[in-house]
Amino acid sequence: MEYKISELVAKTNVPKSTILYYIREGLLPEAKKIKSNVHRYSDEHVELIGYIKYMKEEIGSSNEQIRLALQKQNQSFSSSATMLQPLMNTLSAIPSDAEHFTKDEFIKHFNVDTKLLEELLDDGIVLPLNEDDYTDREASIIKLVSYFKEVGVDYSILKEYVHHAKILSELEYQMQAQLCSVRNDENFSKLWKIMFESLFNVKNYIFNRNTYQVLLNAVKSEIKL
Repeated sequence: MEYKISELVAKTNVPKSTILYYIREGLLPEAKKIKSNVHRYSDEHVELIGYIKYMKEEIGSSNEQIRLALQKQNQSFSSSATMLQPLMNTLSAIPSDAEHFTKDEFIKHFNVDTKLLEELLDDGIVLPLNEDDYTDREASIIKLVSYFKEVGVDYSILKEYVHHAKILSELEYQMQAQLCSVRNDENFSKLWKIMFESLFNVKNYIFNRNTYQVLLNAVKSEIKL
């Protein structure tokens, strides 16, 4: 569907000046030019504006962070596979200014034990963005495992993390697919909020609170003894 700028303003509740600013900043695509001084906007503009509003108001993202998140986004968020694309940079937890290394460069730069690296790759404990894209985040995980080994404790807890993370990831994808299945222009912004809150806030809340409860019960048991 195509919209005049006045219709886009009414539909998104975002001022014309702000929409034009987003276009200048590269956060929104240019409008379709019908003729001189006559432009039309699409459903993609509606979807992106909803996304940008949420990123700014709820996440506190800067224009640059949003631009980076949208660099590889597909033409629409309307399908199950593409709706999460703008979140991928955020989910990767890799800062935009992180230094990237090939596998060989990574091994040399961080003096990594190649055998240990291959072991952790096989176990899914080290998860580079792709097979030849490593950062210091991978180095920190390898260092942690080396600490386990130095004190003589098995790092099986990390393997359990991987196991449960895979199960949780599948649940999260199922949730995302369900959200996409009920998506419409009216609930789009709310769907983004559900997705962001679930992935970045609720998950940490539930995990950390459960850890807290387990440790608290352990402390209570020790005090009773």
